[in-house]
Amino acid sequence: MGSAAESATRRCEKQAAGQRKPRPRLRPCLLKGCGQRFHPRQATQRYCSTRCRQEARQWSRWKAQQKYRTTAGGKEKRNGQSQRYRQRVKYRKPAEPEATSQGTRVITPEQFFRAHVRPAGVLRAIRAAAAKSFAALLFARMSAGAGTGAATGAALEAGAHLIRAY
Repeated sequence: MGSAAESATRRCEKQAAGQRKPRPRLRPCLLKGCGQRFHPRQATQRYCSTRCRQEARQWSRWKAQQKYRTTAGGKEKRNGQSQRYRQRVKYRKPAEPEATSQGTRVITPEQFFRAHVRPAGVLRAIRAAAAKSFAALLFARMSAGAGTGAATGAALEAGAHLIRAY
């Protein structure tokens, strides 16, 4: 009995003299894939950070669930859950389409091509100059290709005057 009292007083004397408690040495984090070395604050600390501790706890729960599902009681309970889910799906009401505040917008072919058609005033002006061919009308803004420049005299249509309305 006297030896326990001596060691307690001796420990107090050492602490008073300025000696610190020994800290646990560097150890690796036990989370699979981490392995970072760290100084534990407590002797029982196994993980380097709170994130590693949370992931280890999550894995531990998953593993326990897997073990439970292999038992007879776990299989029975899981089968019951699956049956109840199938019943819910069977009697589920079909989802109603979302109601929109505006009616459905239908684009007719007439509206679709309207953006690509020239205005009526331009067409009247084109019809007035009847001396032009359809090819001259289509290729009016295209530059001449190689070998068909003004120097060779290979113009598309001689004497055609285009009216620009835009």
